[in-house]
Amino acid sequence: MSTRAPSEDLQGGFQGQIPPVEPLLSEVIATLALAAHAYLTGEEGRTPDHPSAEIAIDVATAAFERIKERLQPEQRLAITQMLTETRLTFVRKRGT
Repeated sequence: MSTRAPSEDLQGGFQGQIPPVEPLLSEVIATLALAAHAYLTGEEGRTPDHPSAEIAIDVATAAFERIKERLQPEQRLAITQMLTETRLTFVRKRGT
């Protein structure tokens, strides 16, 4: 059992260098957008999981809204386009 504080354990995992939050959340947003697309596909005998896709899109959007002002304009545009395409795909697939 560790006698260190939880924050010490987290910092130790980064070996003293804590990365900026923006790249971490950008990766989370991209991962959630990809997951939403996967939930929307009905391949290999699976049925689309619209509720899970919607949750992934909502969480990705909330994370983006929280950090968008801290991103470079080109990063903001790229994520905006990715989320817009993901939402459009969701609306198209949900209607079928």
